[in-house]
Amino acid sequence: MTENVKVSIVVPAYNEELAIGPILQEISAVMEPWRGSYELIVVDDGSTDNTAIACRGCDDVVVVSHAQNRGTGAARTTGTRRARGEYVVMIDADGTYPVSAIPTVIKALQEHDMVIGARSREMGTMPWPRSLAKNAIKALASYMTETRIPDLNSGLRGMRRELIPQFFPILPTSHSWVSTITMAFLSAGYSVKWIPIDYHKRIGKSTFHPITDTYNYIMLVIRAIMYFNPLRVFLPVGLAMLGLGLAKAVYDIFAYRFHFAPSTVMVVLSSVQVLAIGLLADLIVRRSKT
Repeated sequence: MTENVKVSIVVPAYNEELAIGPILQEISAVMEPWRGSYELIVVDDGSTDNTAIACRGCDDVVVVSHAQNRGTGAARTTGTRRARGEYVVMIDADGTYPVSAIPTVIKALQEHDMVIGARSREMGTMPWPRSLAKNAIKALASYMTETRIPDLNSGLRGMRRELIPQFFPILPTSHSWVSTITMAFLSAGYSVKWIPIDYHKRIGKSTFHPITDTYNYIMLVIRAIMYFNPLRVFLPVGLAMLGLGLAKAVYDIFAYRFHFAPSTVMVVLSSVQVLAIGLLADLIVRRSKT
């Protein structure tokens, strides 16, 4: 590989010995026209099988290994730090994403800051519960970012590398890494494009934990918006509480002849506090960006 690297392809892998070899060979074939101007990085996230050995059997592959399993998010961060290209393209090592879409992602990056492969269907373990949870989280993220999000946590995406490091402090080590950085780019006003892709059944066993990872997704969606646009959380909550308090006050006027119940006063005052906290949080966010 030359020093003039245009594209860095990062493949996070954990116990993917069955899939990683064919995936890397397919990436090399698809990227043949880019030879000399791209690099292929596999981050072995503390695998206990022969993933690392399978990677080293492929030509022109840089293998970065974690001493222990730290999470797919940590692997993506490690790969990004190691990358030298102008663009970073990420794809999972389990065979679920079409390698053939990588050139389309790279081409779209000429005009956008992030390009995401939007999956046509859910093929993971427990597809119905998983699909319901992801759709609910996607709807929440769409509201928070004021953007229609076709796919929040796709594992196939490309980004301008120079824009990623600023978000390292808020990026988790878990599966939620991709969701968080999607929301971060949207909330920061960067150009994000989705392209439709196929989605296949994975090779090997999934590391996704429905309850734990769904909870983490929800918390990280809220946390990311608190970091970028807290009023999207505080404003509707505060106004709802204020509306409830005022409605209760009107009721008290007629029911108790202008004597307000303690609960009415508490709701109104609480709504004012929530709105004040939201405005203060928004001010801090705005000041931190200047």
